[in-house]
Amino acid sequence: MTTDAATSPRRRPVWLTVAIAGIAGLLYSYIVWNAVDLLVRQVTGPLGLNGYGWFVHLAAVAFPIVAFGAAYALGHRRKTWEFALVFVTGWTLSFVFWVNIVAYGVVSFSIYGG
Repeated sequence: MTTDAATSPRRRPVWLTVAIAGIAGLLYSYIVWNAVDLLVRQVTGPLGLNGYGWFVHLAAVAFPIVAFGAAYALGHRRKTWEFALVFVTGWTLSFVFWVNIVAYGVVSFSIYGG
């Protein structure tokens, strides 16, 4: 019994999967680190945070982590370039979410004063 190379799917090497996920993880962790930094700065600031402010800032911390997991789950069985593209798309959505949180914190004072 022989297997034809044309009928068996080619698998991506494990090192390439780890490299793509590792680089993407660094990009996602940059957003998480900035969100944690903003959370600490707002909590220790002169106004503090109320309950809604905690929710908003913790959502900014959790969103990139969830997006990374979703990107991996959606892309791990796809082609290499699609796998990388799913990570880039998730990172872009995380970055847009982060910018929205920062903009909301600048224009809305309803999250401060805890």
